[in-house]
Amino acid sequence: MIIAVLLVSRTRRDLKISLLGVLISSMAYLINSSVMMAPPLPWRIPIDFLSISTTVWAWIFAHQLFERRIANPLLITVSILLAVLWFIAFTLPEWRWFTFYAIRFLSLALVIHLIIIALTGRVDDLIEKRRRIRMYLPIFVGLQVGGVLTYELLFDATDNVPIVSAINAMLILILILGAGMAVLTADGDLFAKLATDKRPVRPVLNLSPSETVLHDKLITAMNEGQYRAPSLTIAILASQLDTQEHRLRALINKQLGHRNFSSFLNGYRITEAKEKLSDRSMVDLPILTIAMDLGYGSLAPFNRAFRSETGKTPSDFRKAAIDQN
Repeated sequence: MIIAVLLVSRTRRDLKISLLGVLISSMAYLINSSVMMAPPLPWRIPIDFLSISTTVWAWIFAHQLFERRIANPLLITVSILLAVLWFIAFTLPEWRWFTFYAIRFLSLALVIHLIIIALTGRVDDLIEKRRRIRMYLPIFVGLQVGGVLTYELLFDATDNVPIVSAINAMLILILILGAGMAVLTADGDLFAKLATDKRPVRPVLNLSPSETVLHDKLITAMNEGQYRAPSLTIAILASQLDTQEHRLRALINKQLGHRNFSSFLNGYRITEAKEKLSDRSMVDLPILTIAMDLGYGSLAPFNRAFRSETGKTPSDFRKAAIDQN
């Protein structure tokens, strides 16, 4: 049912692919781990591979749901490593003990990374539904997938312990029900296609009186350069504006069109950076100084934000702007 809804929905393509991967590999895991549904030999090989790839698909899905880019070398390395370990397990039985532990340690590392990106990104996330997912997804994924992997590493996976099987089944049920509710009740906040340009789509403002006052205070603070404050978070900004954090999140997300607080700040920071990089009188000002003056803690996050916004590195942008002027 979830797959059928997913295929006909307006969910963006990357999420469709990764969530389909999670669902199909999870089905393979359930078939592969069931005595009554044990597949015949011709089907056992692909089903086994799909089964062990569940964690990888969940890891990819989490990145795409939270709008985090996976570096291509990392994704390729993880995929090739998993395939090689699985191939060795089937072709070299004497190495099966090694591949058993290697695959599970790899999967456990991906689960830990999934939990980290879910929890650490929650502060920056402006979408309320996704903030809740960031809280609950790590708990259940950690308990189910992490628990199974840890159990298999510490004990004999072939032992049938009723209480362990019951807990595992209940956690799988909760995860599937959660995925089903997320898909069946999804709106544009979670699964909508993202704008193809680098700037957020700004809707026509339709503000209530209280939102109008808060909006004016926010714009005034930004025009006064509040965005330059180092380590500025939405909680700190809400305190400075004397408002509740959830109201400020809703304003920046629903009315100004930003999905993450960092993207809101970068809009102001990169605009000023482009002005300074285009200014001939500042041609000798180090790029690191510009980054630090704009509130970035180091050069790397500034370079990433600038390239994401403009498609160029700060150095290339400065060269082109000075040559053009």
